[in-house]
Amino acid sequence: MSAPVFSTMGCRLNAYETEAMRELAGAAGLKNAVVVNTCAVTAEAVRKARKDIRRLRRENPDARLIVTGCAAQTEPETFTAMAEVDAVIGNTEKMQESTWTGLAADFIGETEALQVDDIMSVTETAGHLIDGFGTRSRAYVQVQNGCDHRCTFCIIPYGRGNSRSVPAGVVVDQIKRLVDKGYNEVVLTGVDLTSWGADLPATPKLGDLVMRILRLVPDLPRLRISSIDSIEVDENLMQAIATEPRLMPHLHLSLQHGDDLILKRMKRRHLRDDAIRFTEDARKLRQEMTFGADIIAGFPTETDAMFANSLALIRECDLTWLHVFPYSPRQGTPAARMPAVDGAAIRERAGLLRDAGATQVRRHLQQQLGRGHKVLMESPHMGRTEQFAEVQTATPLTPGQIASVTVSGTDGTVLTA
Repeated sequence: MSAPVFSTMGCRLNAYETEAMRELAGAAGLKNAVVVNTCAVTAEAVRKARKDIRRLRRENPDARLIVTGCAAQTEPETFTAMAEVDAVIGNTEKMQESTWTGLAADFIGETEALQVDDIMSVTETAGHLIDGFGTRSRAYVQVQNGCDHRCTFCIIPYGRGNSRSVPAGVVVDQIKRLVDKGYNEVVLTGVDLTSWGADLPATPKLGDLVMRILRLVPDLPRLRISSIDSIEVDENLMQAIATEPRLMPHLHLSLQHGDDLILKRMKRRHLRDDAIRFTEDARKLRQEMTFGADIIAGFPTETDAMFANSLALIRECDLTWLHVFPYSPRQGTPAARMPAVDGAAIRERAGLLRDAGATQVRRHLQQQLGRGHKVLMESPHMGRTEQFAEVQTATPLTPGQIASVTVSGTDGTVLTA
């Protein structure tokens, strides 16, 4: 092995940061190493990280194995105790050039095997420019990190720290460079995107950033926003939805549940009617808006009737792309001390949510038959619509281009054109 091998778990922001680490490690000259970028969103994610670390050690017996990411930040002792692990690096340290220079120069000698500082003391987030990842068609720009909210089920603030924003000028400059490199779509990413700007002078809102990007980067064909908290959407973002065709008509919402009492016990800031009202208002502004959502099945104290409210919310908000999470307790969170739901019931409810989501996807795709779409090609035969539906094309097209196609069919999971 020469160049480091990277393994990424969890969210899109983690994947973005892996690419930034890949560049930092390459510039430092790190060789013969395996880097595992972990997720801490559920107890299952941590269990999977440990399993993958053992597998990667077996597959790379002579490599130096470095563990980083949210699980490394929230429970470093779990990974330092593993015989397979050579070093544990925190979420702040993993994005610092000096960390990788030290690892490359002297892995154990002068470099501490445990580098995890108090992430709550971090007050800034640097804008890390990468060339994008996954495909040459779409680039991701981190504009925010951390979270100031304390939902009772969530460990992520302790892995990411408090909310920090990348200044708008830095974001715009990054996007200009990416457009110059040929990217036709940029995705804004962060842990709590709608909190962007609260720590900046004049406390701008996410909608201000979106409007500024679209105004100052006129050559950017498509701007996409990743997961947001709908209760915090500002007037300018709604204005962008209504008036800016370059802002893609797809939003992923952090809803988590459809029952008001559970939402209160989660310490969420919205009620079910707020979610319904937001999706209705956004569709009035732009008819083709589609929504995905995070939903948790089996949160402590969830009854059958409470779960039914979550199931009903999928149709009431006309959600299309669901991320379903079976609840698992995270040590150190208030929800872990609440009365638990039976594990079999959690699995059953998660399955029912996924089935409802699959039905919604089929319904959405069926509605696209015969319609024209502008598809951003990710490979010669696969691209995505403005609403992020996957399209398989019979004719090979150039990855990265935006192609006008007419939808001819669907198998219920993807479109054909």
